[in-house]
Amino acid sequence: MTKILSWNVNGLRAIHKKGFLNWVESENADIICLQETKAHPDQLPKDINPIKDYYSAFSSAEKKGYSGVAVYSKEEPKSIEHGLGKPAFDSEGRTLILEYDSFVLFNIYYPNGKASDERLDYKLRFYDHFLEKVVDLKNAGKKIIICGDFNTAHKEIDLTRPKPNQGTSGFLPIERKWMDKFIESGFVDTFRHFDKSTDNYTWWDMITRARDRNVGWRIDYFFIDENSINNLQKAYIQSKIMGSDHCPTGIDIKY
Repeated sequence: MTKILSWNVNGLRAIHKKGFLNWVESENADIICLQETKAHPDQLPKDINPIKDYYSAFSSAEKKGYSGVAVYSKEEPKSIEHGLGKPAFDSEGRTLILEYDSFVLFNIYYPNGKASDERLDYKLRFYDHFLEKVVDLKNAGKKIIICGDFNTAHKEIDLTRPKPNQGTSGFLPIERKWMDKFIESGFVDTFRHFDKSTDNYTWWDMITRARDRNVGWRIDYFFIDENSINNLQKAYIQSKIMGSDHCPTGIDIKY
């Protein structure tokens, strides 16, 4: 059994001061994927670069204090790619692709499209480039696991207030349509495979203290290729884990 966790930590140095290593120890996951680390490896405290008993991989933005992803893994991966192979997307440190004996793991912090029309276009082009790459790998017979902050709620069930947010990036028809296309390309939303209930969110606005009222969005996901569905044992959201404006998500999978 492989236990994989994913968490947008909204700053790895910040979460380190809020009991991050206690969470790591208590979960004892095989692989931990982080997004929005906001740090280059040389800026991190020594006890998280690397974490004891884990190999580490980092992809950092050229801009300091921005974006970034990390993976901590008990098993050494066969290979690590630090990007999607396109400089325009890879300069923001949003992607790590790790190949293991049984599967290929994508840990991605997808762009947010709220800032401007240009950023929305960037997000959609990032989505398309990612989809092309992951479909090629699936068609080549690879088992695929994708996790991270997609910055889009897929269905109305995935946010508290769908109607007022239909014109907001993160719930635009064009973003949701891409999520449809992604799933139709042969990928499974692991959480929804088990749980179709409401009020399951992974992000809450900190300014309005939305988490206290559970007014949230589910924008953090684990997807697997549809051929691996019988390998999936469990998928879950750790909504009680604090320290970021997001909470961790996870899967247990057996190959």
